[in-house]
Amino acid sequence: MYTGFFGLSEQPFSISPNPKYLYMSYRHKEALAHLNHGLGDSGGFVLLTGEVGTGKTTVSRCMLDQLSDSTEVAFILNPTLSEIELLGTICDEFRIRYKKSDATLKLLTDKIKNRLLKNHANGKNTILIIDEAQHLKTEVLEQLRLLTNLETNTKKLLQIILIGQPELQALLKRQELRQLAQRITARYHLLPLTVQEIALYLQHRLRVAGCERPIFDPKAITLIHQTTKGIPRLVNLLADRCLMGAYATQSPFVNKKIVTRAASEILAFETEPKKNNPWKWLPIPISLILIIVAGLAWYTWQETPQVNAQPIVEQPAKKQTVDQPVENQTDK
Repeated sequence: MYTGFFGLSEQPFSISPNPKYLYMSYRHKEALAHLNHGLGDSGGFVLLTGEVGTGKTTVSRCMLDQLSDSTEVAFILNPTLSEIELLGTICDEFRIRYKKSDATLKLLTDKIKNRLLKNHANGKNTILIIDEAQHLKTEVLEQLRLLTNLETNTKKLLQIILIGQPELQALLKRQELRQLAQRITARYHLLPLTVQEIALYLQHRLRVAGCERPIFDPKAITLIHQTTKGIPRLVNLLADRCLMGAYATQSPFVNKKIVTRAASEILAFETEPKKNNPWKWLPIPISLILIIVAGLAWYTWQETPQVNAQPIVEQPAKKQTVDQPVENQTDK
Protein backbone atom coordinates (compact mmCIF):
# COMPACT_ATOMS: atom_id res chain seq x y z
CA MET A 1 0.00 0.00 0.00
CA TYR A 2 2.70 2.49 0.99
CA THR A 3 5.61 1.09 -1.04
CA GLY A 4 5.00 3.34 -4.07
CA PHE A 5 4.55 6.41 -1.88
CA PHE A 6 7.99 5.98 -0.32
CA GLY A 7 9.69 4.63 -3.44
CA LEU A 8 10.12 1.11 -2.04
CA SER A 9 10.36 -2.04 -4.13
CA GLU A 10 8.85 -4.16 -1.34
CA GLN A 11 7.83 -3.96 2.30
CA PRO A 12 11.04 -3.47 4.28
CA PHE A 13 9.77 -4.48 7.70
CA SER A 14 8.44 -7.98 7.24
CA ILE A 15 8.88 -10.24 10.29
CA SER A 16 10.01 -13.14 8.09
CA PRO A 17 13.66 -14.10 8.82
CA ASN A 18 14.98 -12.94 5.43
CA PRO A 19 18.82 -13.03 5.53
CA LYS A 20 19.17 -10.20 3.00
CA TYR A 21 17.53 -7.83 5.48
CA LEU A 22 19.77 -8.91 8.34
CA TYR A 23 21.35 -5.85 9.88
CA MET A 24 24.70 -6.96 11.19
CA SER A 25 24.95 -5.04 14.41
CA TYR A 26 27.98 -5.57 16.59
CA ARG A 27 26.06 -8.19 18.58
CA HIS A 28 24.82 -10.01 15.47
CA LYS A 29 28.34 -10.12 14.08
CA GLU A 30 29.56 -11.62 17.33
CA ALA A 31 26.75 -14.18 17.31
CA LEU A 32 27.54 -15.23 13.76
CA ALA A 33 31.25 -15.46 14.58
CA HIS A 34 30.51 -17.71 17.55
CA LEU A 35 28.38 -20.00 15.39
CA ASN A 36 31.09 -20.32 12.77
CA HIS A 37 33.76 -20.89 15.39
CA GLY A 38 31.69 -23.53 17.14
CA LEU A 39 31.26 -25.40 13.89
CA GLY A 40 35.00 -25.98 13.61
CA ASP A 41 36.42 -29.46 13.28
CA SER A 42 36.47 -30.04 17.04
CA GLY A 43 33.00 -28.62 17.73
CA GLY A 44 30.19 -30.63 19.29
CA PHE A 45 27.40 -28.37 20.57
CA VAL A 46 26.90 -24.66 19.83
CA LEU A 47 24.48 -22.58 21.91
CA LEU A 48 22.71 -19.41 20.75
CA THR A 49 20.21 -17.81 23.12
CA GLY A 50 18.28 -14.56 23.29
CA GLU A 51 14.92 -13.06 24.09
CA VAL A 52 11.97 -13.58 21.77
CA GLY A 53 12.36 -11.58 18.56
CA THR A 54 16.04 -10.62 18.93
CA GLY A 55 17.00 -12.25 15.61
CA LYS A 56 18.33 -15.69 16.58
CA THR A 57 16.65 -17.50 13.70
CA THR A 58 17.74 -14.83 11.22
CA VAL A 59 21.37 -15.19 12.33
CA SER A 60 21.17 -18.95 11.92
CA ARG A 61 19.72 -18.57 8.41
CA CYS A 62 22.56 -16.20 7.54
CA MET A 63 25.00 -18.81 8.81
CA LEU A 64 23.37 -21.46 6.64
CA ASP A 65 23.83 -19.28 3.56
CA GLN A 66 27.56 -19.24 4.24
CA LEU A 67 27.92 -23.02 4.47
CA SER A 68 29.56 -24.89 1.63
CA ASP A 69 27.76 -27.41 -0.54
CA SER A 70 29.66 -30.18 1.23
CA THR A 71 27.56 -29.69 4.37
CA GLU A 72 24.36 -31.61 5.02
CA VAL A 73 21.96 -29.78 7.35
CA ALA A 74 18.86 -30.89 9.24
CA PHE A 75 16.66 -28.12 10.69
CA ILE A 76 14.13 -28.98 13.42
CA LEU A 77 11.62 -26.25 14.27
CA ASN A 78 9.38 -28.13 16.72
CA PRO A 79 11.43 -29.95 19.35
CA THR A 80 8.54 -30.90 21.66
CA LEU A 81 9.15 -34.55 20.85
CA SER A 82 9.97 -37.77 22.62
CA GLU A 83 13.32 -39.50 22.12
CA ILE A 84 12.11 -41.80 19.37
CA GLU A 85 10.13 -39.00 17.71
CA LEU A 86 13.19 -36.78 17.62
CA LEU A 87 15.37 -39.50 16.09
CA GLY A 88 12.64 -40.17 13.53
CA THR A 89 12.48 -36.46 12.68
CA ILE A 90 16.26 -36.36 12.23
CA CYS A 91 16.02 -39.30 9.85
CA ASP A 92 13.25 -37.53 7.93
CA GLU A 93 15.32 -34.33 7.66
CA PHE A 94 18.36 -36.25 6.40
CA ARG A 95 16.10 -38.35 4.14
CA ILE A 96 17.14 -41.57 5.79
CA ARG A 97 14.71 -44.33 4.91
CA TYR A 98 13.34 -46.63 7.61
CA LYS A 99 10.19 -48.56 8.38
CA LYS A 100 8.07 -46.56 10.76
CA SER A 101 6.42 -49.71 12.06
CA ASP A 102 9.81 -51.13 13.07
CA ALA A 103 11.23 -47.87 14.47
CA THR A 104 13.09 -48.30 17.74
CA LEU A 105 15.73 -46.19 19.45
CA LYS A 106 18.43 -48.63 18.41
CA LEU A 107 17.27 -48.87 14.79
CA LEU A 108 17.04 -45.11 14.34
CA THR A 109 20.33 -44.46 16.13
CA ASP A 110 22.10 -47.00 13.92
CA LYS A 111 20.58 -45.44 10.78
CA ILE A 112 21.80 -41.97 11.79
CA LYS A 113 25.29 -43.20 12.67
CA ASN A 114 25.58 -44.98 9.33
CA ARG A 115 24.73 -41.71 7.56
CA LEU A 116 27.30 -39.82 9.63
CA LEU A 117 30.00 -42.33 8.72
CA LYS A 118 29.04 -42.18 5.07
CA ASN A 119 29.14 -38.37 5.02
CA HIS A 120 32.54 -38.37 6.69
CA ALA A 121 33.89 -40.85 4.16
CA ASN A 122 32.65 -38.57 1.37
CA GLY A 123 34.23 -35.46 2.93
CA LYS A 124 30.89 -33.99 4.06
CA ASN A 125 30.03 -32.24 7.30
CA THR A 126 26.75 -32.95 9.08
CA ILE A 127 24.95 -30.28 11.11
CA LEU A 128 21.75 -30.51 13.13
CA ILE A 129 20.02 -27.21 14.06
CA ILE A 130 17.25 -27.23 16.67
CA ASP A 131 15.22 -24.07 17.11
CA GLU A 132 13.14 -23.36 20.26
CA ALA A 133 15.45 -25.78 22.05
CA GLN A 134 14.25 -24.63 25.48
CA HIS A 135 11.34 -27.05 24.97
CA LEU A 136 13.60 -30.10 24.73
CA LYS A 137 13.12 -32.69 27.45
CA THR A 138 16.06 -33.76 29.57
CA GLU A 139 16.07 -37.32 28.21
CA VAL A 140 15.95 -36.01 24.64
CA LEU A 141 18.97 -33.80 25.26
CA GLU A 142 20.82 -36.79 26.65
CA GLN A 143 19.94 -38.74 23.51
CA LEU A 144 21.40 -35.92 21.41
CA ARG A 145 24.60 -36.08 23.44
CA LEU A 146 24.88 -39.77 22.71
CA LEU A 147 24.66 -39.04 18.99
CA THR A 148 27.75 -36.85 19.24
CA ASN A 149 29.80 -39.70 20.69
CA LEU A 150 30.65 -40.80 17.16
CA GLU A 151 33.91 -39.01 16.32
CA THR A 152 37.38 -39.35 14.87
CA ASN A 153 40.58 -38.38 16.62
CA THR A 154 40.12 -34.77 15.52
CA LYS A 155 36.47 -34.27 14.62
CA LYS A 156 32.90 -34.79 15.76
CA LEU A 157 30.87 -36.42 13.01
CA LEU A 158 27.71 -34.59 14.10
CA GLN A 159 27.60 -30.94 15.13
CA ILE A 160 24.49 -29.63 16.85
CA ILE A 161 23.34 -26.01 17.16
CA LEU A 162 20.82 -25.33 19.94
CA ILE A 163 18.85 -22.09 19.52
CA GLY A 164 16.49 -20.97 22.23
CA GLN A 165 15.26 -18.47 24.75
CA PRO A 166 17.11 -17.71 28.03
CA GLU A 167 15.32 -20.63 29.70
CA LEU A 168 17.61 -22.92 27.69
CA GLN A 169 20.61 -21.70 29.70
CA ALA A 170 18.88 -22.64 32.94
CA LEU A 171 17.94 -26.03 31.49
CA LEU A 172 21.55 -26.87 30.64
CA LYS A 173 22.67 -26.07 34.19
CA ARG A 174 20.89 -29.13 35.55
CA GLN A 175 23.10 -31.71 37.19
CA GLU A 176 21.93 -34.52 34.92
CA LEU A 177 22.97 -32.52 31.83
CA ARG A 178 26.47 -31.59 32.98
CA GLN A 179 28.08 -33.91 30.41
CA LEU A 180 26.26 -32.14 27.57
CA ALA A 181 27.11 -28.70 28.99
CA GLN A 182 30.80 -29.63 28.93
CA ARG A 183 30.57 -30.31 25.19
CA ILE A 184 29.37 -26.81 24.30
CA THR A 185 32.30 -25.32 22.42
CA ALA A 186 30.71 -21.92 21.74
CA ARG A 187 27.83 -20.02 23.27
CA TYR A 188 26.40 -16.55 22.76
CA HIS A 189 23.46 -14.60 24.19
CA LEU A 190 21.96 -12.12 21.72
CA LEU A 191 20.89 -8.82 23.30
CA PRO A 192 18.38 -6.24 21.96
CA LEU A 193 19.45 -3.27 19.83
CA THR A 194 20.50 0.08 21.27
CA VAL A 195 18.84 3.31 20.13
CA GLN A 196 21.81 4.07 17.86
CA GLU A 197 21.60 0.59 16.34
CA ILE A 198 17.87 0.98 15.75
CA ALA A 199 18.51 4.12 13.68
CA LEU A 200 21.00 2.19 11.54
CA TYR A 201 18.69 -0.83 11.49
CA LEU A 202 15.76 1.16 10.11
CA GLN A 203 17.88 2.87 7.47
CA HIS A 204 19.48 -0.44 6.46
CA ARG A 205 16.14 -2.13 5.81
CA LEU A 206 14.81 0.89 3.95
CA ARG A 207 17.93 0.92 1.78
CA VAL A 208 17.61 -2.78 0.97
CA ALA A 209 14.00 -2.15 -0.07
CA GLY A 210 15.06 0.69 -2.39
CA CYS A 211 14.74 3.88 -0.32
CA GLU A 212 17.94 5.85 0.29
CA ARG A 213 16.55 8.84 2.16
CA PRO A 214 15.79 8.79 5.92
CA ILE A 215 12.11 8.53 6.77
CA PHE A 216 12.11 8.31 10.58
CA ASP A 217 13.09 11.48 12.43
CA PRO A 218 15.32 11.26 15.57
CA LYS A 219 12.50 11.72 18.10
CA ALA A 220 10.50 8.99 16.38
CA ILE A 221 13.49 6.63 16.56
CA THR A 222 13.95 7.32 20.27
CA LEU A 223 10.29 6.55 20.92
CA ILE A 224 10.50 3.37 18.86
CA HIS A 225 13.40 2.20 21.01
CA GLN A 226 11.56 3.03 24.22
CA THR A 227 8.41 1.28 23.06
CA THR A 228 9.99 -1.89 21.67
CA LYS A 229 12.91 -2.17 24.14
CA GLY A 230 15.15 -2.77 21.12
CA ILE A 231 13.53 -6.08 20.06
CA PRO A 232 13.93 -6.24 16.25
CA ARG A 233 10.68 -8.12 15.68
CA LEU A 234 8.69 -5.47 17.54
CA VAL A 235 10.63 -2.76 15.72
CA ASN A 236 9.50 -4.30 12.43
CA LEU A 237 5.86 -4.44 13.52
CA LEU A 238 5.87 -0.86 14.74
CA ALA A 239 7.86 0.56 11.79
CA ASP A 240 5.52 -1.09 9.29
CA ARG A 241 2.47 0.45 10.97
CA CYS A 242 4.25 3.82 11.14
CA LEU A 243 4.76 3.79 7.37
CA MET A 244 1.08 3.02 6.91
CA GLY A 245 0.18 5.91 9.21
CA ALA A 246 2.49 8.29 7.37
CA TYR A 247 0.99 7.21 4.06
CA ALA A 248 -2.55 7.72 5.40
CA THR A 249 -1.69 11.31 6.34
CA GLN A 250 0.45 11.82 3.21
CA SER A 251 3.43 12.64 5.40
CA PRO A 252 6.87 12.03 3.81
CA PHE A 253 8.37 11.48 7.26
CA VAL A 254 7.49 9.48 10.38
CA ASN A 255 7.37 11.71 13.44
CA LYS A 256 6.79 11.07 17.12
CA LYS A 257 3.04 11.59 16.83
CA ILE A 258 2.74 8.88 14.18
CA VAL A 259 4.81 6.48 16.29
CA THR A 260 2.62 7.11 19.34
CA ARG A 261 -0.55 6.41 17.37
CA ALA A 262 0.90 3.28 15.76
CA ALA A 263 2.15 1.93 19.10
CA SER A 264 -1.28 2.36 20.67
CA GLU A 265 -2.77 0.27 17.86
CA ILE A 266 -0.45 -2.73 17.71
CA LEU A 267 1.74 -2.80 20.84
CA ALA A 268 -0.83 -2.33 23.58
CA PHE A 269 -0.11 -5.87 24.77
CA GLU A 270 3.55 -4.95 25.26
CA THR A 271 2.93 -2.21 27.79
CA GLU A 272 4.46 -2.90 31.15
CA PRO A 273 2.13 -3.71 34.01
CA LYS A 274 1.73 -1.05 36.64
CA LYS A 275 4.26 -1.30 39.42
CA ASN A 276 2.99 -2.65 42.69
CA ASN A 277 2.31 0.21 45.08
CA PRO A 278 3.22 -0.89 48.62
CA TRP A 279 0.99 1.87 50.07
CA LYS A 280 -2.16 1.03 48.18
CA TRP A 281 -3.51 -1.16 51.01
CA LEU A 282 -2.76 1.43 53.72
CA PRO A 283 -6.29 2.96 53.81
CA ILE A 284 -7.78 -0.42 54.77
CA PRO A 285 -6.05 -0.88 58.17
CA ILE A 286 -6.53 2.83 58.93
CA SER A 287 -10.25 2.49 58.27
CA LEU A 288 -10.41 -0.60 60.50
CA ILE A 289 -8.63 1.24 63.32
CA LEU A 290 -11.04 4.17 63.06
CA ILE A 291 -14.03 1.80 63.14
CA ILE A 292 -12.67 0.01 66.21
CA VAL A 293 -11.97 3.30 68.01
CA ALA A 294 -15.43 4.58 67.19
CA GLY A 295 -16.97 1.33 68.41
CA LEU A 296 -15.09 1.46 71.71
CA ALA A 297 -16.11 5.07 72.23
CA TRP A 298 -19.77 4.23 71.62
CA TYR A 299 -19.59 1.23 73.96
CA THR A 300 -17.99 3.31 76.72
CA TRP A 301 -20.64 5.98 76.36
CA GLN A 302 -23.42 3.39 76.65
CA GLU A 303 -21.95 1.85 79.81
CA THR A 304 -21.45 5.19 81.63
CA PRO A 305 -24.40 6.11 84.03
CA GLN A 306 -26.27 9.08 82.74
CA VAL A 307 -26.99 11.95 85.16
CA ASN A 308 -30.16 13.93 84.58
CA ALA A 309 -29.25 17.52 84.27
CA GLN A 310 -32.09 18.95 86.50
CA PRO A 311 -31.80 22.44 87.93
CA ILE A 312 -30.83 22.45 91.58
CA VAL A 313 -33.48 24.05 93.81
CA GLU A 314 -32.48 25.00 97.34
CA GLN A 315 -34.87 23.56 99.93
CA PRO A 316 -35.69 25.58 103.06
CA ALA A 317 -33.75 24.46 106.02
CA LYS A 318 -35.72 22.26 108.43
CA LYS A 319 -35.72 22.91 112.16
CA GLN A 320 -33.58 20.42 113.85
CA THR A 321 -35.27 18.71 116.85
CA VAL A 322 -33.11 17.67 119.68
CA ASP A 323 -34.22 14.50 121.37
CA GLN A 324 -34.45 15.06 125.08
CA PRO A 325 -32.86 12.37 127.06
CA VAL A 326 -35.45 10.12 128.69
CA GLU A 327 -34.77 9.12 132.18
CA ASN A 328 -34.98 5.49 132.93
CA GLN A 329 -38.21 4.85 134.79
CA THR A 330 -38.16 2.07 137.21
CA ASP A 331 -41.11 0.46 138.97
CA LYS A 332 -41.38 1.86 142.31
